[in-house]
Amino acid sequence: MPHQPHRLIPASFAPGPSLDLRTRVEITPDFGQGATIAGYAVSSDGPVPAAIGLDRAALTEAGFTGAVGQALVLPQASAPTLVAIGVGAQGVLTTATLRDAAAAFARAGRQGRRLATDLLDAASGLDPVAASAAVVEGAVLARYRYLELKTATTHIPLEALDLVGSTAHAGGVARGLALARATALARDLAAAPPSHLTATVFGDFAEALAPQFGLEVSVFDKAELIELGCGGLLGVNAGSIEEPRMIEVRYRPSEQPTGHLALVGKGIMYDSGGIALKPGDVTHLAMKMDMSGAGAIFAAMTALTELGCTNAVTAYLMCTDNMPSGSATAMGDVLTIRGGTTVEVKNTDAEGRLVMADGLVLATEEGVDAIVDLATLTGAALVSLGPMMAALFGNDQDIIDQVRAASDLTDETVWQLPLDRRYRNQLDSDVADMSNLGGPFAGATTAALFLADFVGDTPWAHVDMCGPMQSDSDDSWRTKGPTGFGARLLVELALAFRPPAA
Repeated sequence: MPHQPHRLIPASFAPGPSLDLRTRVEITPDFGQGATIAGYAVSSDGPVPAAIGLDRAALTEAGFTGAVGQALVLPQASAPTLVAIGVGAQGVLTTATLRDAAAAFARAGRQGRRLATDLLDAASGLDPVAASAAVVEGAVLARYRYLELKTATTHIPLEALDLVGSTAHAGGVARGLALARATALARDLAAAPPSHLTATVFGDFAEALAPQFGLEVSVFDKAELIELGCGGLLGVNAGSIEEPRMIEVRYRPSEQPTGHLALVGKGIMYDSGGIALKPGDVTHLAMKMDMSGAGAIFAAMTALTELGCTNAVTAYLMCTDNMPSGSATAMGDVLTIRGGTTVEVKNTDAEGRLVMADGLVLATEEGVDAIVDLATLTGAALVSLGPMMAALFGNDQDIIDQVRAASDLTDETVWQLPLDRRYRNQLDSDVADMSNLGGPFAGATTAALFLADFVGDTPWAHVDMCGPMQSDSDDSWRTKGPTGFGARLLVELALAFRPPAA
């Protein structure tokens, strides 16, 4: 029986509205007929395509230099409208800049339902599958909008995209669509209000969606979490009227798995800070996105069957909100994590690491080859690296390098920081095995060191995505609001994963 939330939520509310919006993509030998907007790649130093109808001097006068990210709309007396798409200097285009160029084109052509472009011709030096996937991702994600709760909108969805290319490009279309869909779903989940997407609603949604994507889902309620001894998750949930949920998602390939990867996601559906209440309306408004790690992991799992992942993947999504009330965990309380480790709570706003600890222990008990966790864990990561990249830590360079390789493929940027154990004594406690808060400095590192205590010898990487969880404005394929960071990165990681060397 689906859980009934305590607030009135419309019966029509869909946690993943983008799943119903599909863009048809075709590889065609030429522009053909039907597209309302046609985009032509224009380099910054080569000849200008004759179809544009302007020479280099005229483009320059219009402010168009051909740099990546530029797009100049050229209305015509009859369809289609033309768009000059900047692709930078000849011979230096990468999949990342190609994705950016496709996003600029799709955003410039926002009034068109059907677009066509020759961007793949400009990517002749790139792997054709990777190139077509990048164009699809850039175009589809740039046109993403969260509209589930709007009663009216002028937004025009991208219904069709024609790519001028060869049969060699065809393999990238399905990949690009699967990766874009996963990212859009991660954005949907992070954008949903905390009143609508609670831990219980997320669990029901995951169970309902699982069969469609070849997944197995088990949802653990409060009573079952008590039996499991998940004291971190239960402690954070103590002040909430909503029950917690641990959502276990399993993907298994049809053949013998080549490896077994575990993913652990922070799913704080809304983070008030608990008794240590966060300051300011702006901070609170963003805290519905504190479940972005769990959302991106679940979204990534939905792409594995379609893309033929040969590894087994098990995900643990640790979901609750963090609220202040008479029953809430207080500073000085001691929680017992699954496995028996006791933790003194020195700050209730350092709650993410508490729920993650339970998930990490469960993953180690599964006997997996490696664990990667994804969490909007610390503001210190944002201060250190800004909003464009996530902090990366780990206890095994092999799995860290695999995460970095997936980051390079997706342009979801990570930067490795040192897991310097000289800071570990900051987590010591006088009354428990450890505390949940370090000193005033190196906050991202001390948070990672806390998590490291719960993975034992299992190869592990930790991605602190507090910075890139959202964008303040439309930026290439990142739209304003939740970015869905990590969904594509984790798909690529799972597809290429190999058990780290002993």
